[in-house]
Amino acid sequence: MSDETNGFRSSLMLSNVCVIIPALDEADTIAGVIWGLQKQGLAQICVVDNGSCDRTPIIATQAGACVVSEPRRGYGQACWRGLQTPMATEAEWILFCDGDGSDDLSQLPDLLALRAEHDLIIGNRRGTERGKQQLTPVQNFGNWLATRLIWLGWGLRYEDLGPLRLIRKSVIDRLAMSDRGFGWTVEMQAKAAGAALRTCEIPVNYLPRQGGQSKIAGTVKGSVKAGQVILTTLARLYWQKVSQKCQKGALVCQSALVQRGLLWLSVLLLTMGSVSAMPHGDFLNDPMAVPLFWRGMGLMSGGFALSWGLRKVTGGWFWVGAVAPRLVLLAMYPGDDIWRYLWEGHIQNFGFNPYLLAPSAEVLIPLRFETWSQINHIDHAAIYPPVAQLGFRLLAAISPSVLLFKLSFVAADLGICGLLSHRFGYRAALLYAWNPLVMYSFAGGGHYDSWFLLPLMAAWLGESSREQSGKPSEDFLEPTEQADRKQPWRVWKSAFLVGISIAVKWMSMPVLAFLVWRYRRRGWRWAVILIVAGLLPLFLATLPFCHSGSCSVLPVTSDFVTYGRSAALIAPIVDALWPSGLLQPDGLQPSWAVQGPANWIYALPLGLVVLWGVARWRSVGQFTERYLMALMLLAPIIHSWYFVWLVPFAVASRNWGTRMVSLSAFIYFALPHQLATGAGDWTLSATQRFWLWGPFALGLGISALASSKQT
Repeated sequence: MSDETNGFRSSLMLSNVCVIIPALDEADTIAGVIWGLQKQGLAQICVVDNGSCDRTPIIATQAGACVVSEPRRGYGQACWRGLQTPMATEAEWILFCDGDGSDDLSQLPDLLALRAEHDLIIGNRRGTERGKQQLTPVQNFGNWLATRLIWLGWGLRYEDLGPLRLIRKSVIDRLAMSDRGFGWTVEMQAKAAGAALRTCEIPVNYLPRQGGQSKIAGTVKGSVKAGQVILTTLARLYWQKVSQKCQKGALVCQSALVQRGLLWLSVLLLTMGSVSAMPHGDFLNDPMAVPLFWRGMGLMSGGFALSWGLRKVTGGWFWVGAVAPRLVLLAMYPGDDIWRYLWEGHIQNFGFNPYLLAPSAEVLIPLRFETWSQINHIDHAAIYPPVAQLGFRLLAAISPSVLLFKLSFVAADLGICGLLSHRFGYRAALLYAWNPLVMYSFAGGGHYDSWFLLPLMAAWLGESSREQSGKPSEDFLEPTEQADRKQPWRVWKSAFLVGISIAVKWMSMPVLAFLVWRYRRRGWRWAVILIVAGLLPLFLATLPFCHSGSCSVLPVTSDFVTYGRSAALIAPIVDALWPSGLLQPDGLQPSWAVQGPANWIYALPLGLVVLWGVARWRSVGQFTERYLMALMLLAPIIHSWYFVWLVPFAVASRNWGTRMVSLSAFIYFALPHQLATGAGDWTLSATQRFWLWGPFALGLGISALASSKQT
């Protein structure tokens, strides 16, 4: 058969394919796209001008396309308008592609060859290394999240929401597409899965944009808006799906509907809230950041609260809800602590001791980097323990990158999720894994506290010797005498892990004292072994910071530690009643400190609580949770992320105080908002303190009352 005959038959085969190209200000690229389609034998080309301000419609007409106008903005709106044209209504197949030149049209024969066996063929940009590299991190994450949600909701695995797609015209009519924005592609794929269409994806290249600016990936605002639309579209479609299954109104079906709705809505609000909050992390420099951040955290808190009503959660849903918002918040502008982490790791790699030199030291001027001015308390030397400092040094040696530091904190954070879910089950572990305060603290704010929590959790759960009961409770965490005798290494390992936690954050020191006291009955050798195991990490990590017989790793001389204040509960009351300067050298209190007693005075009642707990409380989990609660109530320096320390233990104790303060702790961010707007200083008003601490106190009361009824 001649080439001319083959070409004629090929053109007949492609005459039933209509190409729809939504276009908005694509004058630089639209002609090349049209010519590329014509080169592949496609002549039925419809360009939908979606309100262009340049010469896009004129150039498209000159290139040989049929141009229709759709002034109402929206990707889906433009696609829908194209489907109403005579050219599309008479076609058997519809090919959608972008007008920016990013689709590799040379691969169209591969799509077209699959028409006989499939109803929907999607070009998978993430299926080729070149295509995946061209997608921005936001696009890669968004595609991963949306396709995973489709899999969880409809049972069909996709890899991409690629714009290059071929679909039967009769099929798209049956799908009854309703989205008119960025949700068009995800709606098509979700409905295709629900309708059991013959669907496939083939790997395609994705080229750099040939001109103009992306309406989605080109700006943070566009990416956030697109993400919200896609998530909202999926939630709406899933709700329609389960509602249709429950039309008869059976009680069992209604219950399943509520549970599925809660699950979807929880994950949706957590993810949408993180997307909404992510651009608004620069609290001190942007007066509008905190209100917009509160809006996002409000959505996340709503999703978190809804999850309390779930009766069962699978591993897939658990990890999607845990990982997706954290990945979004990694892009958030961090809290100012992280600049100190970077700095202290940075100077260690040049041979300087951060415990001896404050960031403002003249000898360190040549080492200052671009964000040096963001470091807080530049006149104060390091206050973080030595294992934390070595961690900062290691990360800074790899790269002094905020993202790298955040990733290390989130890795430890997700490790805690894994430990808790393994021991207590996915549903119970939601209290930590889906907690918006936890997510912000590590992924968004970039605070390193997950480093000390992970070994502390491993010590707590490792010291507990009973098998999983499926019912979180304090009793479950109490080890048995028999296990102590058979596996002494379990206790020694726990002491060593507590020692690592101490060497990362000083707050874990009383836990070691509890362990030593608890196992004193085994004899003085046990006590010595536990003390050595617990202090060994601190001793070894301190050695690199010792010079000339001095090891200054305890921040007892820091003015910030001695006199600093934050959103405390009791300290402001004491400061108002206590005579100024009492118990502190006259004239030595820094100008930024609140007038009142030195902070060591609060160690006295805390010490009494620790002694009482060592003598009376039964398990590491019970002791640590109650000690940390006392610390929260008594400490003069409190930041919102400190409350995260309580959350893992609440997974076992189900304490309502921790649950409630996970929501109210965001009141703390009124402090940076007051500084940014000039409306106040670093002091919460009495009303603000009430709304921060009131839910915590109320929740503690509820849990105490419930505990007394059980006993």
